[in-house]
Amino acid sequence: MTSPRWIIHLPTTLTSLDEAITLAVALRDSLGHVTAIDFGETTLSEEDRQLLRTRIWCDARLDGAGRCRRRDDHGGACGATDEGLGR
Repeated sequence: MTSPRWIIHLPTTLTSLDEAITLAVALRDSLGHVTAIDFGETTLSEEDRQLLRTRIWCDARLDGAGRCRRRDDHGGACGATDEGLGR
């Protein structure tokens, strides 16, 4: 049996989804080297609706290495860059 993974809920003072996405992208860009953080699984929720989560990134495995860094609902092929992030 594997050990459970832990989730860190990090409340913010932000009031829009776009601002929250921008912060999540900044955190991923600055802390991406920390292997204990799985940014591909990042979700956002409103403070009073925490069970309704919005996934940010597609996170599909890419050929070779890495995961898709485009938005979860992106059109076209997956990619290793934020191109078309549409924040």
